[in-house]
Order: sequence, then structure tokens, then C-alpha cells
Amino acid sequence: IDVGFHKIAVSEAKKLGIPLVGVVDTNHSPEGIDYVIPGNDDSAKAVTLYARGIADAILEGRSNAVNDVVKAVSETGDEFVEVKEGAAA
Repeated sequence: IDVGFHKIAVSEAKKLGIPLVGVVDTNHSPEGIDYVIPGNDDSAKAVTLYARGIADAILEGRSNAVNDVVKAVSETGDEFVEVKEGAAA
């Protein structure tokens, strides 16, 4: 969360080509951070807010992806029939 405190993690991620998302306060530079979240990185309440927002966005994205797949499958008109083994045709 705190890009100033976690300088080593930032440099290691850059070496490995891992994109970085970071909360950047006014007392640190956003240099090296790919996706900057401007805000207070010292407050536990603020960090909780950021984590909750990110988690909610991930869950919403997953839900939308599942809904898109269900919609695409239902639009094809294919019907699935369950066949029990040993049942006479």
C-alpha cells in the first residue's frame, strides 16, 4: 500500500515486469507505479476502504463475466438433455 515504505517490493516487481497498483500519498512520488490510487496510505480506515473497493470491483467483474457467458449460451438456442446411464432410448 505505502509505496515509500515498500520501495524494495516496488523495485522487485519492476524487475519482474509485474504491473503495480499503489496508493500514493503526497509525500511520495508515483514514479514506477503503473496504476496510481491517490490517497492517504497512513490511515488504517483508508486502507480498509481501498481494499473493500478493490474487492467489490473484482466481485462485480466476475459476476458480469458469468452473466455474459450465461447470456451467450442461452442465446444460442442449444438445449441440453441429461441422459442417465442405462436408460432405454
